[in-house]
Amino acid sequence: MHALPWVAIFLAAVSVVVRGPRLSTLGLLALGYGLAFGFGVLQPLAAIPITLLAGTGLLLQRDPPPAARLLCNLVFVALAIGLFQHWLPGFHNLQVFHAERLTPDAAPFTMYLNFDKPLIGFWLVLTYPWIQPEKDWRALAVSAVAACAATSLICLSIAFVAGSIAWAPKWPHLGWLWALNNLLLVAFAEEAFFRGYVQGGIARLAVDRPHAQWVALVVGAVLFGALHFQGGALLVVLATVAGLGSGLAYRAGGLQAAMLTHFGLNLIQFGLFTYPFIARV
Repeated sequence: MHALPWVAIFLAAVSVVVRGPRLSTLGLLALGYGLAFGFGVLQPLAAIPITLLAGTGLLLQRDPPPAARLLCNLVFVALAIGLFQHWLPGFHNLQVFHAERLTPDAAPFTMYLNFDKPLIGFWLVLTYPWIQPEKDWRALAVSAVAACAATSLICLSIAFVAGSIAWAPKWPHLGWLWALNNLLLVAFAEEAFFRGYVQGGIARLAVDRPHAQWVALVVGAVLFGALHFQGGALLVVLATVAGLGSGLAYRAGGLQAAMLTHFGLNLIQFGLFTYPFIARV
């Protein structure tokens, strides 16, 4: 598979993270997905959800009536579920790891560079700028470090005691690509949706109600945990706790802080512990 589409998409994600010009993000996205269609990586059916996302995003920029706004958001949520679960046809994601055991005791690990899932994050930050609130860099750094440290300690301790992971320092040959993907595509899409759209959206809708911020944080974390249901009950619990940590980071330091918290937890496990978990005999 040609690398050029991925270079453009990664650069578009970097543009978002550093709060680059909106036009640069749009241009890089158009280039990346255009090349993907041109090289045959994306099939014509993939144009349907991409067109729907572009259309609803443009309509919402025009401040439509409440009914139209609600319809656009319902269409987005339906598409987001399909994109998260890789249910929508036409996307041929690039397989990087295929059932590899990163350590002898680890379960087989498969990883894709996804064309579908990142669309969720890009749609959100381009349609609703409030999802990416401006924060002082000190607040961003402090909240990310504190939330990552606390979340990692709690989650990895629970997983270790439960026998799901063990001490296993390593750095696989494609670890750098795993890191780029996890930060710029995975953490970006998931944090934009669960922290920005769900947590931030509930907080905005209920801004005048007591404890709305805390309710929003918990709802976002619980839904994030539920997304991991295929990994079993323990993973749901761990993802919920991780979601609470990222949610606190989002409140204090914005989207970038939530992304760094999410990525930091994953990076510590990837580099120092069994990944993704100890194989079940």
